[in-house]
Amino acid sequence: MSRHLQVTFDAHDPRALSLFWRDALGYVHPGPPGVELSQGADPLAAWDDFLARVGVPEDERDTRSAVEDPDGDGPRLFFQRVPEDKTAKNRVHLDIRVASGLHGEERMAALEAECGRLVALGAARVRRHEPAPPMEPGFIVMTDPEGNEFCLD
Repeated sequence: MSRHLQVTFDAHDPRALSLFWRDALGYVHPGPPGVELSQGADPLAAWDDFLARVGVPEDERDTRSAVEDPDGDGPRLFFQRVPEDKTAKNRVHLDIRVASGLHGEERMAALEAECGRLVALGAARVRRHEPAPPMEPGFIVMTDPEGNEFCLD
C-alpha cells in the first residue's frame, strides 16, 4: 500500500516561504479546519481570523503554514518556524520538473524562462549545468528565499 507524502521545511518565516512555494508550484493554501471558504476567499486571511478566534496569541500565529496541490497529485508542503539558521547544504532537495521531454537548447530555454520567473518571486540562481548527452540533460540549481537548494529539471 502506498503512502501520502508531506515535505516539511524548517523556516524563519513559514508564511513567506509558503507563499514562494505556492507561487512556484501553482499550489494553494488550504483553509482552516471546519471553515468553508467561499469562491475567491483568501485562505490566509481565513487562517488569521480562525487563529484569533481560537485564542492563539498574535506572536504565535506565524509558526506554521502549508500548501497543497489543488489537483491532489503532488505532496503537501508544510513549513514550521525554527530558531536556528540553515547551516549546510540540503541532503534532500526538490526538483521542479518544467522541461520534461525537451532536449538541448529547447530544454535549456524552458529552464531559463522558469528560472527568471522564480527569481522574480524571490529565488536565487546558483549555477547552470549544461547538457552532456546521453546521461545529463541539463538543469539549473537554485535556492528559495531562505536558502534551501532546489533544481529546475
